[in-house]
Amino acid sequence: MGDQSRTTLLSPPRRWQRCLLLLCLLLSVPAWSADILLTAAEDGAGVQAFVQALALQRPDDHVTFTPLTGLPAPSQLPASTRLILLDLPSLDWRLQDAQGPWTLVLRISRLQARQRLGQGVPAKISLLWSDPPLERQLRLIATILPQARRIGVLYGADSEFLLRELRQYAAPRGLEIVPQRWDDTNDSRPLLHLFRNSDVLLGLDDPQLYNPKTAKNLLLSSYARQLPLVGPNAGFVKAGSLASTYSDQTNWLAVLDRLLDHPPAGWPRTLYPEHFKVMGNPQVARSLGIEQVDEANVAARLAEGEKRP
Repeated sequence: MGDQSRTTLLSPPRRWQRCLLLLCLLLSVPAWSADILLTAAEDGAGVQAFVQALALQRPDDHVTFTPLTGLPAPSQLPASTRLILLDLPSLDWRLQDAQGPWTLVLRISRLQARQRLGQGVPAKISLLWSDPPLERQLRLIATILPQARRIGVLYGADSEFLLRELRQYAAPRGLEIVPQRWDDTNDSRPLLHLFRNSDVLLGLDDPQLYNPKTAKNLLLSSYARQLPLVGPNAGFVKAGSLASTYSDQTNWLAVLDRLLDHPPAGWPRTLYPEHFKVMGNPQVARSLGIEQVDEANVAARLAEGEKRP
C-alpha cells in the first residue's frame, strides 16, 4: 500500500515533466519553412558562395540553387516557391511567364530594369537595385566635399531619365546638377566642357559611359583638372575614382533575410538595400589634395541621416 501511494504521489510531477518536454520540443520546431530557389545562367564560385551563405543564414528553410537550363517554365514551379534571380538572363526567363511564383531580382540596376521593363514592374516581381541610390551618392559628396556645389553628370541616351531625379534630390541641398551628354566616348570635348563648369563629377551606373575602355580617359582627365570623380560603383573606386557607397554580399544577405521573413505579397516592388558601406581611394585623395575618406565614419553618418524623417 505504501509503495502504491508513493507511485501515485510521484506520477503527476512525472506527467508534468513529460508535458513540459513535449512543449519545449514543439516550440523548437519552426512554424513553417520556405522553399527558396535561386537560379542564374551560370553556376560559378561566387554564386555558390552566396547560396551557401543564405542557406547558413536560414537553416529552417530549404535553400537550393538550380542553373537556369535545369528549370521548367516559371508557371510549372510550385506557387509556394520563393524565387531569387541572380542575373539578367534569369530575369528574361521569368518575364516570359506571368504565372510564375513570387520573385526577388538581385543585381539589377535602374538602367537595366528600364531597358527590359520600361517604367513598370510586373506583378509578383520585386527588384533589388544594385546601383547606389542617387540621393545617397549626393549626400556622400556633401559629406566628403562640403564646398562642392556644381555636380557634373555625364549621361547618355540610356541614363538620361535619371537627371530629373537627381535635380529633385540636389535642389533642397543647394546643389546644382550640371548635365553633359556624352554620345561618342572617343570624343573628349564633352568631358573637358563639363570639367570646366563643375566642382565634382558624379558617375552614373551607365556601362556605356563607365567601362574599362573609358576609364583611362575619364580618370586621367579628372586628375589633370584636379576634379574628383565620385562613383559610379565600388569597382570604379578601385580603378581610380575618389569614393562611392556600395552594398556587399553581407548587406544583401541582411536584406534577403528580412524580406524572406515576411509573406511575399508584402514585398516592395523596388528596394535599395538599407545596409551599405563606403569605399574610398586613399591614393586618389592624396593626388587631388583631398583629405582621405574615413570609410566607417562617413558610412555611419550617412546611415544616421537616412534614419531621420
